[in-house]
Amino acid sequence: MKILSFDTSGLVCTVAVVEDDRLLSEFSIQHKITHSELLLPMMEQIKERIGLDLNTLDAIAVSAGPGSFTGLRIGVATAKGLCLALNKPLVAVPTLDALAYNLYGNENIICPMMDARRNQVYTGLYTFVPDREDDSHKEFSYKMKCLMPQAAMSVDELAEKINSLGKNVILLGDGVPVYRDKMDGLLKVNYLCAPAHMNRQRAAALCQLAAVYLREGKTVDADSFSPEYLRASQAEREAAEKKKEKTTVPEKESALIRELRAEDITDAAKLEAECLLHEAWSEKQLLEASTRDDTLYLVAEKAGRIVGLCGLRNVSGDGEVTNVSVAPDCRKHGIAAKMLEVLLIRGEKLGCDNFTLEVRAQNQPAIKLYEKLGFKNEGVRPGFYDEPKDDAIIYWKRK
Repeated sequence: MKILSFDTSGLVCTVAVVEDDRLLSEFSIQHKITHSELLLPMMEQIKERIGLDLNTLDAIAVSAGPGSFTGLRIGVATAKGLCLALNKPLVAVPTLDALAYNLYGNENIICPMMDARRNQVYTGLYTFVPDREDDSHKEFSYKMKCLMPQAAMSVDELAEKINSLGKNVILLGDGVPVYRDKMDGLLKVNYLCAPAHMNRQRAAALCQLAAVYLREGKTVDADSFSPEYLRASQAEREAAEKKKEKTTVPEKESALIRELRAEDITDAAKLEAECLLHEAWSEKQLLEASTRDDTLYLVAEKAGRIVGLCGLRNVSGDGEVTNVSVAPDCRKHGIAAKMLEVLLIRGEKLGCDNFTLEVRAQNQPAIKLYEKLGFKNEGVRPGFYDEPKDDAIIYWKRK
C-alpha cells in the first residue's frame, strides 16, 4: 500500500510517501515561507528523488483540520485536485489525531495543542492501548484510543479535563510554547513536553494513520470534501458580530458539486432560463450535450435543489466552457468558482490542454471570476450578444 500525504494545517509544511512499512521519503519545513510556495515544489522534489509515479499510489491523505484556515485550504485543494486527476481515493485524517499518532505506543495521556488565538487551542486527548485481538503471536501492536474528540476550547477548560483524568500527560503542538507557563500553573498532574522530532505535524505519522483508515474503508468523496475548521475564521467572526441584529440573513450553506444526471435536466434547464433568458439552453439541448463522450456537465446541489450548472466540451484538446449558471439567491457564495475549479480539473482528465469561454463585456462579476481562475482576455466579438446588445470577450486559459 503506497500513500502520499501532506499536512499544511499549522506552521509546518510536511509531505511524505509511505509504502507498506517503509517511509520512502519525508520533507518538512517550518520557516517563514508560505505553504502555497512550499507544497508543490516539495512534492516535485520527492517525486523526482524517489522516481515516484503518481499513478502507482493507492491513496492520497491530507490533514482534514482543524488548523490554519489558509493552510488547510491549500492542502485540501491540492489533495482534491490530485485525487480527481488520478482517480485515487482521498483519506482525510483529523489534524489532532495525526499529531497524537507521532507518539504511537505511548500509554500516557497525549494532548496535542494548536494555538487557536484568543486564549484558545485546538486540542484532543488520546492514549494508546495494546491491541489484544490476537494473543497467539509474540509481536503485538497498539490502537489509538480517543479520550476526548478534537475541539476548540480555552486553556483553562483543557487543563481541567486533563486534571480530571489524573494521569501523566504529554503535551505537543505549536500551542505548547504559547501556553506552557499557563498550563504549568493549571495542571495538577505531571506533564512532559514532547521533543522536537515529535512535537509538530509530520506527514509520515499522518500516512501511517491514513493506512489504518484505508484498511477500514474510511475514505471521503474528493468532490464534496471540505476541511473541519471547528470554529469560524476571524474575518467570519467579525462579520457575524456586525450582523447580530440581522437574523434574517441566511447562512451560506456549502453546495455539493457533482456530475449532471438525467433526473437533473428539467431543473437545470429552468435554472438556465432563470439566469440567461434568451441564451439559455433548453432541456433537449442539455440532454443531448450531456450524453456526448466529449462533454462534461456539473451541477451544484444545495439541500436537494440544483443551484448551479456548468459545462465543458473537448474540441480537439481545447476545453470550451459552454455554460456557467448560478441561481440568483445563491450568488456570491463561491459556488461558480467551486464548480469551475472542479470542471477544469475534470476537463484535463477528459483530455483538454487549454480552456476557452465567452462572456458578455458588461458581466463584470463573471469577468473577475474568470481572471481570478487564470483566464486571459484574447479578443472581442463586437455585438455578438442580443437582448441586450453586447460584445463578447473571448478568454483563454492556456498551459
